[in-house]
This record gives sequence, C-alpha cells and structure tokens, in this order.
Amino acid sequence: MDNFQTVLRFFMNQKATIGYSFMALLTIGGERIFSMVSFQCPCNHDQNFAYGLTFLLGPGLVLLVLGLFFSSKLWRLYTGCCLNPIKLCPRGNCFTCLKVFVKIFSGACVAPIMWLCVALLNGTFYECAVSGLDDNLVVDLFCKNKTLMCREELARVPCSKSKLPSDENMELLLMFRAQSQILGWCIIIISAVLGLFGTCYTNCRSKVSYLQLTFWKRYVEKEKEQFDTFAMEYASKLAERNLKSFFENRDPEIFPFPNHKAWEEISALYTFSKSEQYYSTLQRYVERDDRDYSPEKRPVMDLEHGIEMS
Repeated sequence: MDNFQTVLRFFMNQKATIGYSFMALLTIGGERIFSMVSFQCPCNHDQNFAYGLTFLLGPGLVLLVLGLFFSSKLWRLYTGCCLNPIKLCPRGNCFTCLKVFVKIFSGACVAPIMWLCVALLNGTFYECAVSGLDDNLVVDLFCKNKTLMCREELARVPCSKSKLPSDENMELLLMFRAQSQILGWCIIIISAVLGLFGTCYTNCRSKVSYLQLTFWKRYVEKEKEQFDTFAMEYASKLAERNLKSFFENRDPEIFPFPNHKAWEEISALYTFSKSEQYYSTLQRYVERDDRDYSPEKRPVMDLEHGIEMS
C-alpha cells in the first residue's frame, strides 16, 4: 500500500509533465493521421501554397482557440466584464491584468507550437506550400544550378510527378525537407529559451520563497478540489430542499448560502501581497473582519444565461 501511495504521489507531482507528454503524443499522432489520410498536395502553382499553409497553420489555430476556450483563468477574468469592466483590472492594477492575459495566452500556445514543430519536422506540409511560391527571388534560389525546366516543374516536385531528372527532383525534395526541419528546430529552441527566461524572470520576481511558492501551488490545487466537492454536495442539498418543498407543497427550509457579493469577491483572480499574505481570494474573503454574513433572501434569475443564482 505504501508503494502504491508513493507511485501515486509521484504521478501527482509530475502531472504537468505527464500532461505535456500526452499532449505531444496526441499532436504527433494527429499530424501523422493528417499527413497520411487527408493531405493530398494539389501540385500546381495556384493552389500549393494556400493548401500547404492551411494544413500547416490551420490545426494550430484551432488548438489555440480550444486552449483559450478551456482556460478556466480566462473565463474567471472575463465573465461579467461587459457589465462590470473593472473586473478586468481589479484595484486599478492593469499591469497585473496584462500579465495574467500573457500567462493565459502562453499556456494556450503550447499545443499549437507542438503541432507546428511536429508538422515542420515531418516536412510534408512545408514542401507543398513552398513549392507553390511565385516569388522570383525564392524560385531562383531553389532552381539555382538546375535545368531551365525547374521553374515550371517546381510545383510538381512534392508529388514526384515532375519532368525533372530524378536526381534533381530528389535534391529539391531534400532541400525543402531540410528547410522545414531547420525551421522546426528553430521554433523548438526559441520556445525552450523563452520558456526558461520566462520561468527565471517569474521566480526572480517572486515575492515569496521557493518552498512557500510550492506550498501556494499545492494549496490552490487542493482548494479547487475541495471547492468542487463542496459545490457538488451543496448543489445536491439545495436541489433536494427545493424538490421537497415542491412535492410536499410547503415552504422551503432555511438554507444558508453565500450572497451574490460574496460570489463576486471570491471569483476574482488573486494577486499576492506582502501586506496580506493570503493564498487565494477565498481565504482573503473568509478572514476579513468586515465580512458580510447575510445570505441571499431569494433566488436571482440570470436572464442572460437562463440559470438561477442564489
């Protein structure tokens, strides 16, 4: 049993690494499926560039949108800001808000960058796209020291249907693939360096020590887990109380529940302050001396979303 708990603790501590590894495997698998099943380079000057670029960048843009869509931090910051714009910059601290947006966007960029790197390292999409370029300088560079037919047959090279000699056709393919892989490795190196510098800058500017920062992260994770558990439990109790009131045809029992203002306060993104060493907006709220304990007296209907909020 102790060995099992040790293994489980190890996986929990490394869940970010495991998650990124799983994401990388999915990206590699998705790229291979796209390459083998759906990708068919048209091999003509008019369509190669647009077709290849669509397969190279299109899935990355979709992954970026999905990454933003599933970001709980983004929705925590954005929800209700049209009615109350001050939510975007609580306490007038716009620089902190900008840092949060950068962190959200950088987190959402992980999957698109993985896709782009894998696609470039494979080279199939890049070969198709670059063979359809009409720029004279680029085409002259590709066809340098080649036969005169090179310019006309360049778009057919990725399909191996060109009328060029086989050695020239293979030389062009290898050149395209080398360029693609160089670009892929450049993006990997730049991303790794930026990630390292970003982590170093964040830790260097941290207002707490490394161990306290580690504790802070653990606390936030546990608080979220416990919040989900409590929310499920209280939602079940509230649903049971309302159903009993309806079916038994009597007034509902008194049910203690946070008021709307309390929900607004704990939903804000938290920024650490040396003068208030709390670990979340929830802890800051519950430890306030002027905390408002008055519950909501009646349900409030949110007509925009069609839900009831107590």
